[in-house]
Amino acid sequence: MIRHLYRRHFILSAFTAAAAGLCTVPAAWAQPAATKGDTAARTPLILVLGDSLSAEYGIARGTGWVALLEQQLAREKLNVRVVNASVSGETTSGGRSRLPALLAEHKPTHVVIELGGNDALRGLPLKSVEDNLTAMTEAAQKAGARVLLVGMQVPPNYGTDYARRFAGLFTQVAQARKAAVVPFFLKDVADGPDPTRMFQADRIHPRAEAHPQMLANVWPELKKLLR
Repeated sequence: MIRHLYRRHFILSAFTAAAAGLCTVPAAWAQPAATKGDTAARTPLILVLGDSLSAEYGIARGTGWVALLEQQLAREKLNVRVVNASVSGETTSGGRSRLPALLAEHKPTHVVIELGGNDALRGLPLKSVEDNLTAMTEAAQKAGARVLLVGMQVPPNYGTDYARRFAGLFTQVAQARKAAVVPFFLKDVADGPDPTRMFQADRIHPRAEAHPQMLANVWPELKKLLR
């Protein structure tokens, strides 16, 4: 349920400003693919396909939730590689077009799809978002990877029906494709008692202080897939 933050329309102004941030600023990095015969190629590999929320937009490199995920894996002594293929401004359509090459290059055992926020910012049809999420999930599964969908929500200013249906898309697609899902990536970040302190000045990109909670939202479901 979208609580305090969205009732105060805090994110609305941030979404409006997204053209200057989330939807336009490129930022991505990825580890090199393993070569033939490399033993690393036989270890579990998590491919993260996301937007600026996963691409460390506006925060120091190494402080985002994906970098924190690598640290979590190391602490738990899990021999798992991570490739972050996230790009600021990415939509589900863009992710869908990039995914086949990423699957062929990295051969991931697990794929985390954190996309959809930019589609909502642009008011794109929910059917296209659903189709793209479904296509990406199916492509990853056909390549032998286990999939985790990371969901987002939008404030009711976009229309209560649109907001409700958008929020439900991620669980809907996950259930249909037997994939894992995190219903709301920014739970306890965007809907906390004082959300403004968790966001950068643009009021859409979380501060570094928010990323541990973002990982905490993802990790329980991802850990299940690694068993």
